[in-house]
Amino acid sequence: MSSPDRHSRVAIVGGGIAGLAAAFFLRGKGVAVTVLEGSPRIGGKLSVSEVAGIAVDAGAEALLARRPEGVDLIRAVGLADRLAYPGTTAASIWTRGQFRSLPRRQFMGVPADFGELERSGIVSRAGLDRARQDAALPAIARDGDVAVGEYVGARFGTEVVDRLVEPLLGGVYAGRTDQLSFEATLPALAQASRGHRSLAEAAGSLLGPPASAGGTASAGGTVSPGGTASAGGASTPAVFTTLTDGLGALPEALARASGAAVRTKATVRELARAADGWRLTVGPTAAPEWIDVDAVILALPARPASRLVQPVAGAGLAAAALAEIEYASMAIITLAYPAAAFPAPITGSGYLVPAVDGRTVKAATFSTVKWPHLADGLHVIRLSVGRIGEEAVLQRDDAELAALAAADLAAATGVTGSPVDTRVTRWGGGLPQYTVGHLDRVSRIRACAAAQPGLAVCGAAFDGIGIPACIASARLAADQVLDYLETRAPRPAP
Repeated sequence: MSSPDRHSRVAIVGGGIAGLAAAFFLRGKGVAVTVLEGSPRIGGKLSVSEVAGIAVDAGAEALLARRPEGVDLIRAVGLADRLAYPGTTAASIWTRGQFRSLPRRQFMGVPADFGELERSGIVSRAGLDRARQDAALPAIARDGDVAVGEYVGARFGTEVVDRLVEPLLGGVYAGRTDQLSFEATLPALAQASRGHRSLAEAAGSLLGPPASAGGTASAGGTVSPGGTASAGGASTPAVFTTLTDGLGALPEALARASGAAVRTKATVRELARAADGWRLTVGPTAAPEWIDVDAVILALPARPASRLVQPVAGAGLAAAALAEIEYASMAIITLAYPAAAFPAPITGSGYLVPAVDGRTVKAATFSTVKWPHLADGLHVIRLSVGRIGEEAVLQRDDAELAALAAADLAAATGVTGSPVDTRVTRWGGGLPQYTVGHLDRVSRIRACAAAQPGLAVCGAAFDGIGIPACIASARLAADQVLDYLETRAPRPAP
């Protein structure tokens, strides 16, 4: 494969993990790359700062090690020696005033073993009896996409949805199961369900055979972009990983390794076709700057991407589909306590809270337990607040929001006294919602972008909101741009 002309120039709009990864994948390809980030820093939802003197992520705090993209990229930028793995990934559901262990054999809350579900006590006797009907119910034909809550509820009843599936998916997307797409949020289960009448059997087929006594089972969970507790129920080695100095250290290392020119406080206000490529208008209206490039990668949230492509001739369908993607806001409240403030030793990586229980906190991560390298005589707890449609609670000021989170933590764990340090991190419009029809929207966006010479998109809005998925989308976008540059006419030397 030939390299693009050495005078080719590419602009990447957005300096989050996807944009920086795209820049890294373009390195050494004979392309001059500029990353334009509108905020004062790069990294997007990857950020780290100290709480009580301990470096703790303020955004995503783990990535799936089972997907190779994240770990491979960390190694490629020279951070392999900083990889760290959890001491435990066992999580609980805190519901009806008690911690209840997640069943080992469940796939994002969809049970594969009703005996384990019964022993967990998460659902009532009536809810358990309704869930068992899955084995006898006829197969449900799906004509196109359907909401997770609708399909899983038809198989198991609403209680399994409310007390198991919703906390897990809510932890990942801060979304609602009656809106989230079955095909987009649980693609493996959606595919497996087509070959099984019973949804429990379909879930079991993804988990492998049951573990022998004393062994561990495959964990069906994941980790949220906000860094909530792992949801698998079983302690499975090497499911998750992080960096010893926080995943927030990855963006700077990635930017350096990419060799790209990275600019912050460089808001792109307009995107337009030019005679031989694209023209970007950057900066304030009073003092605009124009940048001409051969290709553009949009690595920013869907709504601002929609506004940029809307005026481009032939891109209206992509703009409309991008505008359909909603975003949820949330906050991470990080609290540090002396170990003695807890009446009993903390075990497990954290807990999830069903929305039906009406609590402010939807999930908690016991960071210094989950990540032993952080242990420093204190317990650091990350508490996640905010779901789609619950923006009112986020209108409170930092002190009040931290107090509400601390009160929920005290109710769950019995911790006494005030935290020795507090950090409130707000992620306004931070989590894209993969609602029903999401895969069709993504297909329309990509098809329309492909019809625009030298335009590609990537990021959390498309193929998954976890770090490995964002990196995979970045590689796809970089490859698309390289393919275009290899076939276009050479650009005159400047």
